[in-house]
Amino acid sequence: MIRMMVVDMLEQLGYHIAAEAGDIDDAVRLANSAEFDLAILDVNVNGRLISPVAEAVEGRNRPFVFATGYGVQGLPEKYRNRPLLQKPFQLETLSRVVQGALSGTAN
Repeated sequence: MIRMMVVDMLEQLGYHIAAEAGDIDDAVRLANSAEFDLAILDVNVNGRLISPVAEAVEGRNRPFVFATGYGVQGLPEKYRNRPLLQKPFQLETLSRVVQGALSGTAN
């Protein structure tokens, strides 16, 4: 449900969704093969941490943003300097964080 809501919000902002995944294995595959400009990664997907997906996205030198309800402490330690969308978030916050990540100014 949350993934569908985020997709809807991104489309409202005028972004095209290249791919989406509901489990880590699919997400790793897509991170390695799909064409995209930015990834939004939920920290916990069905009880598994998103770290393998973050590593794949990072390996392709693509920007990514974490979404979590746990704050910065919920992020894998290695990625605590990455942009964070604190759940729940509004359309304006999503827009600001995505624009910042795409321009390289998000922190």
